[in-house]
This record gives sequence, C-alpha cells and structure tokens, in this order.
Amino acid sequence: MSSTVNNLWLIPAFPLLAAAVLAVTKQRHRRFSAFLAIAAMAIAFLISGAAFLSTLGDTGEEGIWREVKNFPWFQIGKSTVQLGWILDPLTASMLVMVTFVGLLIFIYSIGYMAHDSNSTRFFGFLSLFAAAMLGLVISNSLLLLFICWELVGLASYLLIGFWYHKPSAAAAAKKAFITTRIGDMGLLLGMLWLYSEAGTLLFYDNGNGCLEASALTKLVAQTTVFGMAVSTGISLLIFCGAMGKSGQVPLHVWLPDAMEGPTPVSALIHAATMVAAGVFLIARMYPLMALQPEASVSASQVVHAPALSISEKERASRALAIVQPVVHDSKPLLKSAPPVPEGESQVEGKAAASQHGATSTSTALQVITWIGTITAVFAACIAVAQTDIKRILAYSTVSQLGFMMIGLGVGGVAVGMFHLMTHAFFKALLFLGAGSVIHGCGGEQDIRRMGGLTQYMPTTFLTYAAGMMALSGVPVLAGFWSKDDILHAASVWSVSRWPFYLCLFAALLTAFYMTRQVCYVFLGRYRSSDALSANSSSHGHHLPHESPSVMTIPLMILAFCAVLLGLIGTPVWPWFEGYLSGHHPSLSLGNLFESGTIQIMLISTAVVFIGIGLAWRLYGSRAVAGSEDPDILERARPEVFSVLRNKFYVDELYEATVIRFNAWAGWVCDWFDRWVWTGAVRLLSYLVLGFSWLNRLFDEYVINLGFDQGCQQVKNGGQMMSSLQKGQVQLYLRVIGMALTALLLVLTWGIGQ
Repeated sequence: MSSTVNNLWLIPAFPLLAAAVLAVTKQRHRRFSAFLAIAAMAIAFLISGAAFLSTLGDTGEEGIWREVKNFPWFQIGKSTVQLGWILDPLTASMLVMVTFVGLLIFIYSIGYMAHDSNSTRFFGFLSLFAAAMLGLVISNSLLLLFICWELVGLASYLLIGFWYHKPSAAAAAKKAFITTRIGDMGLLLGMLWLYSEAGTLLFYDNGNGCLEASALTKLVAQTTVFGMAVSTGISLLIFCGAMGKSGQVPLHVWLPDAMEGPTPVSALIHAATMVAAGVFLIARMYPLMALQPEASVSASQVVHAPALSISEKERASRALAIVQPVVHDSKPLLKSAPPVPEGESQVEGKAAASQHGATSTSTALQVITWIGTITAVFAACIAVAQTDIKRILAYSTVSQLGFMMIGLGVGGVAVGMFHLMTHAFFKALLFLGAGSVIHGCGGEQDIRRMGGLTQYMPTTFLTYAAGMMALSGVPVLAGFWSKDDILHAASVWSVSRWPFYLCLFAALLTAFYMTRQVCYVFLGRYRSSDALSANSSSHGHHLPHESPSVMTIPLMILAFCAVLLGLIGTPVWPWFEGYLSGHHPSLSLGNLFESGTIQIMLISTAVVFIGIGLAWRLYGSRAVAGSEDPDILERARPEVFSVLRNKFYVDELYEATVIRFNAWAGWVCDWFDRWVWTGAVRLLSYLVLGFSWLNRLFDEYVINLGFDQGCQQVKNGGQMMSSLQKGQVQLYLRVIGMALTALLLVLTWGIGQ
C-alpha cells in the first residue's frame, strides 16, 4: 500500500481544521480567515494533485488503479464497524475538480464578500462545506459517505441561510434542508438494507465489500415479497438520496431557492459540491445499480456482439472494467476486463450487458434515466421564462444534472462523470460571472434591469460568453463534447429512443435561454435607470463597473478550462473514459466516422445553433426597450409563459397538497394531543386519584377499623384475664372453692344417673 492512500485523509482534514479554527475566530480577523481558508484549500489541492498523478501509473493494458485503506471504528459484540477511504480514478478526478474549482471560488469570495462584516463566519462555513464534500469523495464506506453526506447538508443549510436576517434566505435554507432530508431517508433505509444483506458497508474489502462479486451475486439472487430483486430495491432507495441532493424531479424545488445565499455559495453548490454528490453517489454505487437479474447475456457476448459497432464494443468493455470489483486491498488492480468467458462471472457480465443495447438495462438504471430525462426537459422549460440571473442558472443546473443522470443510465460511469467534470467548470464560471454582474450592478439580479454591460464589464462579458457557449454546447467547447457523449449513448439505448429526442429538445432550450439571458444582460442599453424611475428602487443610481482582479482572474482561469477541458473526452482522444476504465486510448481520427458519431455531432450542432439563432432573432436583433416591458414570449403566449414563469406551479401544488396535508396532520396531532391524549391523561389521573381515595377509605374504615377493633377486643380479653391474676390469696381460694363445688355437683349428677 502506497503512502498516498495512507495520507488521503489529509485532503478533507485541512479544510476541516480551518473550519474549526475559524469557528472560534473573532469577526474582525477577516483577512486571516480568508488566508486560512484559501491556504487549507490550496494544500488540499496539492495533495489531490499528487493523488491524481499516482493513479496515472502503469497498471497494465486494461487494469484499474485502485487502493483502499480500511480500519475498525468501533465494535459491538463480535461485529466490528469499519470505515475507510479509497483512491481510484473516480476519486482522484473528483478530488482534483472539487479542490481546484473550490479554491478559485474561495479566492473569488475575497472580493465578493469584501464589504460583509461576517466574512470570517462565511469562510468557516465554506471550509466546512469543502471538507464534507472531500470526505464524501474519498469514502470507501457507505457509512462514512453518509456521515459526510449529512455534513454537506448541514453546511449548505448554514450557507444558503447565511444572510439569515432576510426572511427569504432563512426560508430557503429550511426548504433545502427539509427537502433533501426526504431523499436522505431513502438513502438511510437503503444503507440499512444493504448492511443487513451484505453484512458490510465497505465498498471494497479484499473481495468482501458490498460492491464486490460475492456480495453482488447474493444481492442479485434474492428477491423481495414483490418479486423485485434485492439489488434493485436497495439501488432505488439509494437513488432517492441522489434525487434529493442532485435536485431531480420531484425533489428539485429546493435548488432554485438556494440562490438566496451569497453567489460564491451558489457556485460551490451548483458546480463542485452538493449537487455533484448525488451524481457521484450513483457513479460510486454503479456496480450495484447495473445489476439486472433477468439478463442472460454474458460479458463475452456483450463485447463480441455483432450488432455493436467497434466503438460501442469498446465502450461496453470499458464499462465492464469500471464495474468489475477490486480483488486487492493494498495494491493496484491489474485485473483484465474483457473478454470474460461466458458463465464465469455473471454479475460482471450482467452489469456490462446493460450498457449499450446488448441486453436489457437494469431496472434501477432505467428509473435513473427516465427521472433524468424528465428533469432535464422540465427544468429547461422553466428556465426559459425566468428573470433572475441566478435563478436561470439554477434551473440550468437542474437540467444539466438530469443530463448527467441520463449519461449514467444509458452510457455508464464515464459518460455521466465526464459531463459532471465539464459542467463543474463552466457552471462555476457562469455563477461567478453572475456574481460579478450583481456586484457591478450594485446588487441587482433582475435581468430586465440590466443591459449594455458589455461596455462596462468587458472581462466579465468575455468570460461569461465562454461559459454560456460551453453550457449551450457550441462545438469544440467542453460542454459540446460531454453533451454529445450523452446524446450518442442515448441514441443507441435499447430501451427507448425517447430520452435521445428529449435530450435534443432540452439542448435546444438550453441554447435558447442562455442566449436570451446574455442578450438581456449584456446587449442593448443599461436599463436600471428605468427601474429606478418606475419603482423608486435603490438599484441603478451608479453605473455598472468591472469587478476587481481578485474576482476576474478566477473567471479567466475557469473560462480557459471551459474552452479546453473537453479535449480529454473527444471521440478522437477519449482519454477520460479510458482513465476511468483503466484503458490507454490513443489518438484516432477514425473514431469520428464510427457508430454515427459524425451524425450525432451534426444533429447536436444544428440544434444548438437553432436555439441560439431563435433567441437572437427574438432578443438580440431587437433590443429590449425597457425594464418593465413584457417578454416577447409573454406577449406571444401569455398563458404558456405564465405557467413557465411560475415553474409549472409545482411549489403551489406542494403548498396545496403536501404542505397543507402536513399542516392538517399537525393540526390533527395538536387536537389529539390537547383533547384526546391530554384528556386521556387527565382521565387516568382522575382514575388514579379516585382509586387513591377508595384506597384511603378502605384503609381507614375497613382495614384500620377492623384491625383497631380486633386489637381492642384482645385488649379487653387480656384485661379480663389479668383480673384473675391479681395476687390475692382469698380470691384464689374462692375460685378453687367454686371449682370444687362445681365438680362435686357434676359427680353427684353422674352417680345419680
């Protein structure tokens, strides 16, 4: 075992230590708090980089580099609860992304929170947030992952409600905390069920982990009372937790309201930490998620299926390599993935066979795919009609998280995680860019009161435009490659073609609403003065200004990554997919002409430019006249636009159903407590008092009276008997005489008879 995995715990330890120190630091030490938080994150990034480099070593032609460190936590009887951490390509890539993006957000926060008197507390919460996410990433135990998972929820609650003096911020924090707890309940139940069946919550443990062959074979072979495989039931419960954290329908409602926190918090939540946790959980539990009891096609049939093209075969074999369990606890996995002889490992075969149409996809992955599809389209439709700059990006995040779930469901770990990686950079760029706009406009967030910011904030505009194009999927940029990877996988999904078509529609909407946002914010003329005169708003009395360099430099770095990061996952050089699966892909232009890759790229490009062109036609070529003018779409279809602006009335639906039912249930419980349970308690108390009075009466007038009278009679008898023994001789003689007389009479009577 290398020293790298032994020291892996230091990555979350440094931010956690910074959070502990800042918790007792006085508010006036603002520079110290910023320096400590950034230094801790920088050290975590350096260690993460070293860990990432260690996974790039030679592991054989098709092996996966993996090391684990397990240790006992506590013991109950003969059972020992173990925790541990893991270093593999999935962990290493996430560590580098979280620490790097988080470090840039920390640096950006210096400028954004410069005028906030509570910045010390803010950096403490940020450090706790980062530490919890990093602990979640390195966990080799579902229990340790769940502990860090809940710490992520706590930190998000503290940061979303950071400006607690605002009622909306306090309400948003509570909404996020409670909504995610609903999903976490499913995760907790799934975790308990998994432990009861597998006997462990360690992912990898020398062949005995819950994601290794022995446990997976047992889980897939058992069924519930409804005929569902135990593996499927556990997978769906675990997915409930991912739905809550990653904002999937119907648990998405907390994510847009999380915008009430400071913008760096929004960037951290939407790019590197909280929402990424749900996608990462599915990727980590993928060997369990991919199990399909009904599958009968072996892994060798998948890899050599004649219906698959060469690239599809390669993708299936790589998916198998990712799913295959580790067999060594203390050294890199050198296990070859394909081909697997038929019947030798049905667990791995079924998991791989579910990838690209060779056989039926597992039930859990089908659920994940359809939920992701609904979420992607649903959130994209809502984003079209929003006017808050951060809320548009929030619904964009919900939609892109749906894309990631689709990628996991139809394409495997590498497809979903590649989009997570690229999205982290351009979404952090967009949120920090939005924060720069808000900072430059004096706190304004309504895009209708902006406009013309290109001339005032050129650096912010250029970097924001790069992020907008990356998110929209403009060719060559990072989002284009990762989105096309998902579209390609969806186009060959054996279950249905509908996710592919709906993904195209969501991609068109993404390009449309992001272009609409850019037109509102950066083009035309500055409209905040209109809002000031109409509404007497405090915004707009100063012209916008560019943000300081401490905010714009992170934007430039993120923009550079948003443009070039996708090159590690192109069809010509699919390095990231090979890195996760243990392969060593080489440059090959021929991949562009296989399995419909060019066709998908052309369709995707056409869809993106249609969306951009349509938005430009409506919002760019004709500048928005005034801040109070209705939207062009609102004038054309006011009833549809109203539905979209009001988010399909989901919050109102929850208010009228779930929340009202909860309030009614609370009223019923209160009524029962006041009149039933309290009345029952009072009745019982009266009964007890009545029994005590009866007991007193019985004691005093039955027990005590009878006992007293008996004692009195004994006393009287004793007194009478004592009168016969007074010590007077004449009395004794008198008694003897009377007795002799009585005796003579008796004898005389007897003789006479």
